[in-house]
Amino acid sequence: MYASDVAVCARPAQEPAVPTARHRTTRDALSARPIAIAGDTTLICSAGGTDPELLARFHDGGLPVGADLRAFDSEAGFTARVAEAMADGLLLSMEYPQPTALCPDERAVKTARLVGYLNNKASISTFVDPRFQARRSVVSRADLADAAPAEKSWVLKAATDDAHGASLDVYLHQAGDPIALPAFADLLGEFVIEEYLHIRRNWGIQLYVGPDAVARLLAVTEQRVDGSGIYVGGLFGDVTPLPADLLAECLAITQRAADVGYRGMCSLDCAQTGDGRLVMLDLNFRITGGSIPLLALESARPDALAGYAESVKLAVAAPMAQLLADLTPALAAGGLLVTSGHDTTRTDNPVRQSTVQLLVFGDDPEDVTARRTALEAKTG
Repeated sequence: MYASDVAVCARPAQEPAVPTARHRTTRDALSARPIAIAGDTTLICSAGGTDPELLARFHDGGLPVGADLRAFDSEAGFTARVAEAMADGLLLSMEYPQPTALCPDERAVKTARLVGYLNNKASISTFVDPRFQARRSVVSRADLADAAPAEKSWVLKAATDDAHGASLDVYLHQAGDPIALPAFADLLGEFVIEEYLHIRRNWGIQLYVGPDAVARLLAVTEQRVDGSGIYVGGLFGDVTPLPADLLAECLAITQRAADVGYRGMCSLDCAQTGDGRLVMLDLNFRITGGSIPLLALESARPDALAGYAESVKLAVAAPMAQLLADLTPALAAGGLLVTSGHDTTRTDNPVRQSTVQLLVFGDDPEDVTARRTALEAKTG
């Protein structure tokens, strides 16, 4: 997927006006997410993901754990690791836009400007055939009140080239409810207002563009979202088949991005509505929450892709050792794989939090869901 002279970095840049401590936790955790499946690819990652016991769990699960981990535990350490990789002659695949002062365009597999543009929710019409586009418009902050009235249903999304790494969310408004705009409405100058869709099926199409500039399909997954429309986990394996014309459009979209210089992984969110429409919801040109579990299954338990699997994230204000100890009985019982994790105490981050991403798999979908629900209940 990446050439041998490439170092991957999946850490977003710090956003202005976003609390540093909270955003730091997310940024560091995202940088560590690919560790379990990195193999021989050089990875610039937070030390929070290199806990020895966590790495041992990856190895126990048969995962291709990164052999060249360039770990950092501070902001200064991150900058030093990037400089070190460039000094070693490596090109950098930044999954989120980084300042050119940190990573000059000539040292990047894909430029920050390109990555930002591809992930801007206002750019979707550039790459998606009109047949698969939801009704949407780009509005300024000054026009937001008129474009988003309380008596209508709509979806508000951020329109920015600064890929945010989960610090900005999607806001759903149902007609007649009070409007309570999210924090990002105060941070940005432009927004996407999109029609409120009644979704029947929601897929995540996992693809990649290799050094040969050809778009290829990895797999089709389905998505679980919460009541506010935020992604909370994926369904893998025996998922609902994707209509052929929608799959063809996903490959075409990715190839269009490849033709303008994109290289790496991407996940395209699409859906079938209650009235049968097929629509593209979001274009995520980066490593995503659906990418890592899928690659973990393909690497360690390819047989599980014929069955059912669900991903789940657990987060606790406790050491990683305690979180893993609590999971030991479930891991010993089988049908469970640790795919990523992060412990803030291994960095200079003042926030105390340990997280793990897990895959629950098996032949019975009801049993898989029940075990996933039980794991979530343990940590609230």
